[in-house]
Amino acid sequence: MSKTRDFLGPYRLARLIRAGSTSEVWEAIEEHDHKRYALKILKRSMRENKGEIAALKHEFNVAKDLSSDRIVKMYEHRVENGVPFLVMELFSELNMKQALRRGPESLAFMLDKIIMQAAEGLYYMHTKNWIHRDIKPDNYLVSREGVTKLIDFTIAEQKKSGIGKLFHRSGGTVQGTRSYMSPEQIRGKICDERSDVYSFGCVLYEAVTGKPPYTGQTPNDLLSKHLNASIPSAVAQNNNVTKEFAELVKKMMAKKPDLRPESMWEFLKIFRSLQIFKKRPKPPEISVFDDMPGIRGSEDLLIKGKPKNEGDEE
Repeated sequence: MSKTRDFLGPYRLARLIRAGSTSEVWEAIEEHDHKRYALKILKRSMRENKGEIAALKHEFNVAKDLSSDRIVKMYEHRVENGVPFLVMELFSELNMKQALRRGPESLAFMLDKIIMQAAEGLYYMHTKNWIHRDIKPDNYLVSREGVTKLIDFTIAEQKKSGIGKLFHRSGGTVQGTRSYMSPEQIRGKICDERSDVYSFGCVLYEAVTGKPPYTGQTPNDLLSKHLNASIPSAVAQNNNVTKEFAELVKKMMAKKPDLRPESMWEFLKIFRSLQIFKKRPKPPEISVFDDMPGIRGSEDLLIKGKPKNEGDEE
């Protein structure tokens, strides 16, 4: 690699962490303070794409003022030699989705801590009047110690109120990930905190069962199940799950927003009063952090991949 390719402004590219369909994430070292960061860089084929350029800047504008230990820190949006990129906190080894591919037992022994921190990050975001709209296991990074942080604000939008609600038009382009979208998001209606509560319920179901609550033969089949299918109980897939936790997840996934917990704070109050499992799981003999390709240690970072469930979109 030439020196020009090694550097983006003051950041020396040290290691490619992940390549997605539109961007790459690199571990980078700032040449002056020698600190390590994660750079999210638009791929060469996307650098003239106005939509992707705008999405990257939007993600920065959402995250730059979110100051919470439960959310990955966003430091800069820069363009160097025509290359747009974000400078972010370098945090953890893997995301929840990668761990759950090894089975729910990979995280079960510390799932209470993971859920608590995941919920706190989303609650904090809501207090800043942002709705995430893409809550899924891929968008939570988890460390070896169970520290959990929320990422990816590409399709986040400000909570609508007053006139914004009056002039909202249903329909149009639907954004999100099909395995985790609330019925109102699928229909193109206004999303609020309860829309993210629904998606978070889908995440909790997957966290204890190892698979999303709904799958489908086609994208439309999957969306239809979110709209019309009965809500599954996690107990049917994992008999170690308590009835109280399974009922809470089902309440979060109610088809009508008014039947869900009204906020992530309400969820946290209920969650703190119950147990996830009847018998507390033990750590697996081989940690998922030690047994995954590319995992080196607590300084490594894997920003979300784009695994596809049946019918999922990227």
